[in-house]
Amino acid sequence: MTHIALIGAGNISDTHARACREIAGVEIVAVHGANHVRAAKLAELYGGVAYPDLPTMLAHRPLDAVIIGSPSGVHAEQGMAAARAGLHVLVEKPLDVNVAAADRLIAEARSAGVRLGVLFQDRTQPSFARLREVLISGALGRPLLASARVKWYRAPEYYTDSRWRGTRALDGGGALINQGIHTVDLLVWLLGPVRRVLAHTATLLHEIDVEDTTLAILEFESGVRASFEATTAAYPGYARRVELSTTEGTIVLEHDRVIAADLRTSIDGLLPEVDADTNRSASSPVVSDVRGHQRLIEDFVAAIHERREPLCSGVEGRRSLAIVEAIYESARTGRAVPIESAGTEVPAPH
Repeated sequence: MTHIALIGAGNISDTHARACREIAGVEIVAVHGANHVRAAKLAELYGGVAYPDLPTMLAHRPLDAVIIGSPSGVHAEQGMAAARAGLHVLVEKPLDVNVAAADRLIAEARSAGVRLGVLFQDRTQPSFARLREVLISGALGRPLLASARVKWYRAPEYYTDSRWRGTRALDGGGALINQGIHTVDLLVWLLGPVRRVLAHTATLLHEIDVEDTTLAILEFESGVRASFEATTAAYPGYARRVELSTTEGTIVLEHDRVIAADLRTSIDGLLPEVDADTNRSASSPVVSDVRGHQRLIEDFVAAIHERREPLCSGVEGRRSLAIVEAIYESARTGRAVPIESAGTEVPAPH
């Protein structure tokens, strides 16, 4: 049995709890959140003891790992506390709101000898995993150009009813770091490291002190160019869409699957069966389908027992955060910003 504690008591921690409930051999034994009433409700629904303070919860035994779903700006601080307590750490994206904090967490986990993972569940989607496999094999030829659009909508109360969303200190930014970062991670997972970015951000609709709209150009080390859009101002919200053109044709991703593959030659297994059970992320923060989170948590638990790195390690999770940070710098300065190398753990496609 793997004993899990939840840190955080909001929507995403409920998603983590629902995913854990579907995994044999995993038990939620403790919950802590800044809102103790909500933490107690989570514990009532999914099991475990609700603790009013983090240090006491981290001392709960038996306890093997924590899943952090608190505001982004405290991820590293809480993750380091858990690592020092000898606990494995799985963090909801992003690792934190800046690379410096993420690096401290990565170093602390390494020093403590515990596993550190990040919840970028796109990496577990069967359709995307097959696409990446085919890209790396070279069967799709050389990637040339990509476009990614995250044209979502969030109602005003999404920000006004939250103490942390849309704040620089606890959210790190707006539509880019909260919503768009999943697609940034998907792009680098499929296409390899990014060399530099040029970007513009704006606050076009919501009364927040960070951006609700981002436009960027990403130049990959392989030579691929990608355009990227992320917004929470596009009413009523549309499915995330990525188009990738290679020397062998064009592949279209929508939401969490490949929906079209217009290729010179067909490739087995690239198009999945149609599945009507999809998340409503375009217009709601509530995750209706927890299977992606479930697969990633299953992999993390397996990584603990097999003494290996998880599918999305801390170092891997850092890559998308570094790109996001560079996009913000480019938007602020008006200049192209290079991406520092952070140690690539996955191969780039041919």
